[in-house]
Amino acid sequence: MMLRVEKLREAMRKEQVDGFLVTSPYNLRYLTNFTGTTGLAVITLDKAFFVTDFRYTEQAAAQAPEFEIVKNVGPIFDEVAALCQQENLNALAFEENYISFAEYSVLEEIIEETPLVPIAGMIETLREVKDENEIAIIKKACQIADQGFEHVLKFVRPGMTEIEVANQLDFYMRSLGATSVSFDTIVASGLRSAMPHGVASEKVIEQGDLVTLDFGCYYEGYVSDMTRTFAIGDPGEKLKEIYQIVLEAQLKVIEAARPGLTGIQLDAIARDHIAAAGYGEAFGHSTGHGIGLEIHEGPNVSFRADKQFVVNNVITDEPGIYLPGIGGVRIEDDLLITSEGNEVLTRSPKELIIL
Repeated sequence: MMLRVEKLREAMRKEQVDGFLVTSPYNLRYLTNFTGTTGLAVITLDKAFFVTDFRYTEQAAAQAPEFEIVKNVGPIFDEVAALCQQENLNALAFEENYISFAEYSVLEEIIEETPLVPIAGMIETLREVKDENEIAIIKKACQIADQGFEHVLKFVRPGMTEIEVANQLDFYMRSLGATSVSFDTIVASGLRSAMPHGVASEKVIEQGDLVTLDFGCYYEGYVSDMTRTFAIGDPGEKLKEIYQIVLEAQLKVIEAARPGLTGIQLDAIARDHIAAAGYGEAFGHSTGHGIGLEIHEGPNVSFRADKQFVVNNVITDEPGIYLPGIGGVRIEDDLLITSEGNEVLTRSPKELIIL
């Protein structure tokens, strides 16, 4: 963990701040390994403090042994003010996306002599490049998702509701060691498959339905994110046609993804293929996004994402075509960017499965 703190200190020096207040629970987990629900960190150029109340001091000491644990009895920001004074900080950076206006107002009032500096993305940028331990955990989360999909194919049948399928899948992934789902499981069948984020409903799955299943799990704090589309009986020629186009676009992204390519370039590979087939307007979302401690983090794969991929980024590859009144298809894998190109972490079959 202290290697991560040292990288943050390098970034702090560039921004000319000698203190950093960490309040995002994801960034706290990344820097300290703390998994509780109440706490914050104050990191200086040579010290690291973790502030929490009596409920979590023992846990924080065990999970963040390289941090000095500070117990707050009164308001937690009072301890931040005391640390600023104690360490004689010249500037305290804070995560502008994770501090409310009310919290900022309190900080501004009690930290009188230390200027507050709003910063966005400094820790998140560090998080984009995974270390070997993070990669191993994400691979396990992907393996659980793969096993979950295999399980679904064994039990799904006409007459079940989407929510029944989602619940069985979610509980099965938990039985394999997942702590929770990455997001509300999407089961979108029949005409609902034209909804990119059609969270499981009471709709009954019928013969001839195409079913889009978008899901993943949390394992040891890290996520997986996978989509497969399959059919219950013959879905008809139009849906089989768009399935093939989406699959080709998805495979082209896998073939191309490598270090040095930008999110714009990779997004265009999928988008251009779908547009050339006449369905450009039916693909309205980005081709992918980073995953890790959060289900959506950097780097992105979109027409705005000009950052180049580097080794050990983990991104999704999820083109889709959605035709209101007919149905839709999305296929998604998680890709680890490697020095040779990429490694596909989700291994479930992608040819159209007709049950």
